[in-house]
Amino acid sequence: MSRTLKQKLFEPPSIRQMAPGTKIIVYSILLLWTLFVLFPIYWVFITSFKTAVDVNAGPVFLPFIDFQPSLHAWKELFVFDYKDTLKAYSNSLIIALSSTIASVLIGSMAAYALARFEYKPKFGVILMFVIMMIIVFFAVGRYGVDWRLSCAVGVAIFVFLARALGHHFTKHLSNGDILFWMISQRILAPIVVVVPIYLMFQQVRLLDTHLAIILTYTVVNLPIVIWLMYDFFRSIPYDLEESAQLDGATRLGVFWDIVLPLSRTGLAATTLLVMILAWNEYLLALFLSTSKAQTMPILVAAMNAGERGILWWSMSVVIIVMIIPVIVLAIVLQRYISKGLLLGAVKG
Repeated sequence: MSRTLKQKLFEPPSIRQMAPGTKIIVYSILLLWTLFVLFPIYWVFITSFKTAVDVNAGPVFLPFIDFQPSLHAWKELFVFDYKDTLKAYSNSLIIALSSTIASVLIGSMAAYALARFEYKPKFGVILMFVIMMIIVFFAVGRYGVDWRLSCAVGVAIFVFLARALGHHFTKHLSNGDILFWMISQRILAPIVVVVPIYLMFQQVRLLDTHLAIILTYTVVNLPIVIWLMYDFFRSIPYDLEESAQLDGATRLGVFWDIVLPLSRTGLAATTLLVMILAWNEYLLALFLSTSKAQTMPILVAAMNAGERGILWWSMSVVIIVMIIPVIVLAIVLQRYISKGLLLGAVKG
């Protein structure tokens, strides 16, 4: 039986193939969406080769046709101001990569602990710890007590009081309360805590250092890592871990050799997200750095605040340079993320 033209175009030849007409429609839509998504990147790229006259003349799209490309913006950034650019770029790489690794490492262990163990911390003990920390901070800030001595005394007093009075408290929290508290720290606006963080690092003389910004970024991004990885760990069957423990594996060995490899798709997605957040962070870096530890977002802000106004051609160069590490990391982790999506699609 001969097939009509409509059947040939819109009826699939097999269950594993799309019909030719459907394939044309689908790929046309995907092509249009790809152009729509990539156009801003293309616009930034060509703007980096424009002069002030070309930018102010109006929208021009095609190099060598609508305008004559120029390398003046690239030379200005990498020839005349190359020291500041290289310094800010290296600072951003060191800080973003270090804080991302620390956040994912610590956050994954915390998420695994919350996914596998039931915690019941007593509310009174937690309140006692908070009060003791407030007293320690007040002693350091108000009376100038050495922070090392103050922290040591505060911890010793807290341990003594917790052991002596802890059994009198009855109300306790659960893992769900701990998770909610952690994610609430991320919901909190950074501007609320940036001044106390600044004063704290000022007391310990760590302002304008890589360590201060790395520690801050790590703590800020920990709630996201814990919240995301908690669901991935919960989806891993506990029978696998029990079988490994019966064979003599330790809890730490189970975590490193079984749980982490099985959750690498979640680790990839979480690492990429945390890297983007750390790479683009501006407010904390603005308060915690002055000259030695300035990052790329600070350099971009300085360019925007120049006497000549916003130099769009120079800004475009900086934007291109800034998105390169994120794109490289996304390409490296893409196969793990895609594999995780495919596994989730056929699960069950």
